[in-house]
Amino acid sequence: MDFLKKTDEEIIKIANPIWENLINTSNIKDYGGFTRDFSSQMLYGANEVELGKQWSNNKLLSSLSEKYEVLGCLRRNLHITILYKQRSNSVSGDYLGRLVLGIEDGEVKIFGATIY
Repeated sequence: MDFLKKTDEEIIKIANPIWENLINTSNIKDYGGFTRDFSSQMLYGANEVELGKQWSNNKLLSSLSEKYEVLGCLRRNLHITILYKQRSNSVSGDYLGRLVLGIEDGEVKIFGATIY
């Protein structure tokens, strides 16, 4: 089945392990693990020095809770965005997580990932 034609439930089953990997590897500041599912476009913009600066300057990025809630999926052109309600183990409040997935070389890859 074409990735873009999958149901929200099918997309979420694919996305959640990817999101969980981002949470876990961000918490331990593991660049290689964090970028393992990145598209070539994302890898180009996510060098190790810049990610290290983000991890050092933003406590949220290294204290993400393993508990999250899926808010839904948005489809646009060749990508599907999965929105998450995310919390931190040490920074108060709720945060919006955004994971953009698409296909590159026949595999599901990350084309965007942010926490607001």
